[in-house]
Amino acid sequence: MSVARKSAHGYHVCYYSHLSWSRLSPSRSLSLTFYSLRIPAVSGQRGRKMSGKVQTLATYQAGARYCCSLVNWLNMVGKKKEKGNIILFDFFWWSTECNHCWKHCECEQRCLSLLMKDVLRPYVPGYHGDVEKDGQKYNQMEDLLAEFDYPCVMDCKMGVRTYLEEELTKARKKPSPRPDMYQKMIEVDPDAPTTEENDQKAVTKPRYMQWRETISSTATLGFRIEGVKKEDGTVNRDFKKTKTREQVTAAFHEFVKGNKDILNSYLSRLKEIRATLELSPFFKTHEVIGSSLLFVHDRTGQAKVWMIDFGKTTPLSEGKELTHRASWVEGNREDGYLFGLDSLVDIISTMVDS
Repeated sequence: MSVARKSAHGYHVCYYSHLSWSRLSPSRSLSLTFYSLRIPAVSGQRGRKMSGKVQTLATYQAGARYCCSLVNWLNMVGKKKEKGNIILFDFFWWSTECNHCWKHCECEQRCLSLLMKDVLRPYVPGYHGDVEKDGQKYNQMEDLLAEFDYPCVMDCKMGVRTYLEEELTKARKKPSPRPDMYQKMIEVDPDAPTTEENDQKAVTKPRYMQWRETISSTATLGFRIEGVKKEDGTVNRDFKKTKTREQVTAAFHEFVKGNKDILNSYLSRLKEIRATLELSPFFKTHEVIGSSLLFVHDRTGQAKVWMIDFGKTTPLSEGKELTHRASWVEGNREDGYLFGLDSLVDIISTMVDS
């Protein structure tokens, strides 16, 4: 198995030996040694033979049960799979500290630093500053899965849109036809393109960005399910067309296997987060785009929810505040975060009461 991040300088691959996790006793301890392999970028070349200087990055030892859950979670959040079982990520493990180190993001670093002093602190990953490896900076964050036993994980992307207003404005300035986005569109819904788009076999980025939000529950419920990882390691990302309240309810029911105790724990945590958000100075003064709620539970019945992903969370101009519930009209920067959270609370409340 390999973990890699891509940059202008090529690929930086962290890899470890493939193990059959199912054969490992949960009580056993194992050691994973991570290696670093740099592959120079060569414009226009694909499928190149991997070669480069290999050096030991870190050795990690922990219970097999924990390592298995962590690796499976990484597989769920991986951005892209390539041939050779390589999964692209923007982070590596700073294993001696049991933290995740994500590729440095100024926006996320700023947000996490502020959140460590905000009332939302208990509901976000702990931030432990930056670390540097081979000249690259990384944001060092708490591993939220450390206390769980074979965790089940769900990622819900919050808000009525997952793009910044400035991204839409920028895309409109050069609305060139994009064959790659057309291909993504027809893979989800072959009937989505217009006659003209089918003739061109391309769509513009603004068109794709806005269409993408309408096919899921993002536009209607204020959140969408991005992915689920079950305790057996099975990963499901096929939620692009999960749109209706009934479909979302069915997905949650499958996720918790009908366990109302877990649903109650999630409901309590969501209500705590909502109450705290309404008091948070940080939340009132930031546009929160592309952020997720991470649901985690395990076989012991432990269940928690955290706010994660602040790479697109941006401050408002001085004196301005958002309701996070008002409808988005281009220019008002409303994100619909609380609208989505209200929907989640209502759906899970109904499930608990049914």
